Amino acid sequence: MRFTVTRLCGGKALMAASKDILDMDMGKASTFISEEGTVKSCDELMMVADWRGMEITVYPQGKVMFHPLSDRDIAVKYATEILLGTGISSD
Repeated sequence: MRFTVTRLCGGKALMAASKDILDMDMGKASTFISEEGTVKSCDELMMVADWRGMEITVYPQGKVMFHPLSDRDIAVKYATEILLGTGISSD
């Protein structure tokens, strides 16, 4: 999978966005995140959760925001894990 990574919130957060346009099943995303974290809210537009010591926001287009996180490689690793965990196939 290929991602664009953007620094947000003065460098305290990262957004990993899939370069491919996706249509992620938010129900599957919620189930996957619930295995290691706590989903705070989830609808067809986004999911907010506490996961691995961070607050994450997942969007169905394949974007995942991590706060706090400053390591771009870890952001890509975690975003890939989340997308694969929801059934999205890798390239």
